[in-house]
Amino acid sequence: MICQTIKAGTECSFMSKKGCSFTGGSCLVIAEQCNGCSKVIEVNGGTYCRIYPEPATRWAYGICPMASHVKKEVKEVVQKLNPLKASKRSKKK
Repeated sequence: MICQTIKAGTECSFMSKKGCSFTGGSCLVIAEQCNGCSKVIEVNGGTYCRIYPEPATRWAYGICPMASHVKKEVKEVVQKLNPLKASKRSKKK
């Protein structure tokens, strides 16, 4: 449904016929870590997330899953190979 409280005119999954069903009845402002994200919108002088009503909770245990401004580091695992087993495997083929 279309938001009627803070982000008026935007699509919101927490809006119902009775009003905002999120705890507190409205969305909360973004956390500091959200600055620079493409999903941040500015409405009525406040900055809010398009996806999450309380963005600070998404940063509590690491990187927000929807953060577009943070690159996730992928660590390549180098597996140690036993030379004895490797020689036996190569003989089988």
